[in-house]
Amino acid sequence: MSSYEYTVIPAPARGEKAKGAKTGIDRFAATLADVLNDMARDGWDYVRAETLPAEERSGLTSRSTVYHNLLIFRRSLAAEPAPRLEAAAPVPQPEPAPAEPEPAPVRAPFSQPMRAMPKQPPQARVPEPPLTAPQPAAPVGPRLGPASR
Repeated sequence: MSSYEYTVIPAPARGEKAKGAKTGIDRFAATLADVLNDMARDGWDYVRAETLPAEERSGLTSRSTVYHNLLIFRRSLAAEPAPRLEAAAPVPQPEPAPAEPEPAPVRAPFSQPMRAMPKQPPQARVPEPPLTAPQPAAPVGPRLGPASR
């Protein structure tokens, strides 16, 4: 059985300028690819992205829940990280012999992909007052005041 170590880093919040990336989504994709490639050079394998809630202070006494986007990586404890090469040409590698495919990992119930979560929890509903029968109107009749004499 393989043993792994894991690391978790914050996902980029916005895309940085990159050559050939003109739209916001292109810049974000290029930034995310740079992060993944940097981690891969250190021997880390990308596992998944998660959005997790965290309770943080808001003002002096109150707290609020915020959601953080995280990237999860793992690497085998037996393997040494690959040495980092800065701007070096890729070295051709010989083709490895075909190996038997690894069995699919069994996912625990909590590791299912998360759906988009609201930024704030829903507010409690205030119950409406119960409906009552309408009150009868005051009787209509002749006025008996000084104006009617």
